[in-house]
Amino acid sequence: MPRVTHSVECPVVDSFRVQQVAGMFDVPLAKKCRQTFNVELPAADEPWQIGVIVGPSGSGKSTIARHAFGPALYAGGDWPANQAIVDGFGDLEGKLITQTLTAVGFSSPPAWVKPYEVLSNGEKFRCDLARALLRGGDLVVFDEFTSVVDRTVAKIGSAAVAKAVRAGRGAPRFVAVTCHYDVVEWLEPDWVLDMASSKLARRRLRRPSIDLEIWKCHRAAWKLFAPTHYLNAGIPAAGVVYVATWQGVPTACVVVAGHFGKKSKTNLKEIRRISRLVVLPDFQGVGIGGRVLDAVASIYHRQGMRVRIVSGHPAMITLLKRARAWRIDDVKKTGHAARRLTSEKALAGVYRTSGQWKGSRGRAVVSAEFTGEQRSP
Repeated sequence: MPRVTHSVECPVVDSFRVQQVAGMFDVPLAKKCRQTFNVELPAADEPWQIGVIVGPSGSGKSTIARHAFGPALYAGGDWPANQAIVDGFGDLEGKLITQTLTAVGFSSPPAWVKPYEVLSNGEKFRCDLARALLRGGDLVVFDEFTSVVDRTVAKIGSAAVAKAVRAGRGAPRFVAVTCHYDVVEWLEPDWVLDMASSKLARRRLRRPSIDLEIWKCHRAAWKLFAPTHYLNAGIPAAGVVYVATWQGVPTACVVVAGHFGKKSKTNLKEIRRISRLVVLPDFQGVGIGGRVLDAVASIYHRQGMRVRIVSGHPAMITLLKRARAWRIDDVKKTGHAARRLTSEKALAGVYRTSGQWKGSRGRAVVSAEFTGEQRSP
């Protein structure tokens, strides 16, 4: 492993107050203040994807990151005022932008069309992560990582960006520079440089588990989640609301309703429809939505009922396509060429690009049924 040695210095301007402080606190004065950092970092040709430089304020984290990684250091940037988030990525393709926003846990279309300045700190953090990953190059070094968000958002956001990097979203290597030790295990880094001790540790920590509790709630609970959903805010009159909590904090909501459709031999009373699925922005990007969806569907599946879902959200379509517990059996393409395809033709009627599904013309709306198969860990 290569050793990085770097010195920084600044002049000391002599003045009455400087002399006063030096005398009061026995501070040695010199023409220049000089500090040298001597640390180890992984070699460029070593196999790793995620690294962390952590330490208290003033320990030299940013100095080492800037010296070692140079232009790869991302320290934020100016977002266009009074323009939608999706317009703040230059000439990049819209689909790539929304895919990356979703990958870092910012998958709320209503928020994509808002300006950066009106978003919460957690949402701004996710947007900056997406922009950093899309800036190009083989490495992104993110300075002041999670410094401006609360610790719950910091942990979930860390897990989301780690998941995105390891899934091949954006730059293949990511280094977080932070003063917060609590995000290290959530990033599951391949290496950690602790500037407090100047020691480099090779390790791959296991991310803490996210243990959810699911509650059957009054319809009024939906009001907390309605602003985040990409469709209208209403829910069916007979909808049953389930809320998932983590450490007592609401994280996700599923609304289950009766099935509607043309009369057939199937008894519609034995079918339940997932009407809404929402994960609050602070908890997106770590797989909570899929787990809660499966858990609620299992409640009805164990009672002998069929459970179905119809969705046009790209993230949900990707989730359904990858999930063992759901079988896609219908795809409707919206637009002038709207038509319905079934079975293998349904899957052939859409194509997959970087994990997302899209109709060959218009927007794809996918229908799936719960099979009850256990989701892969």
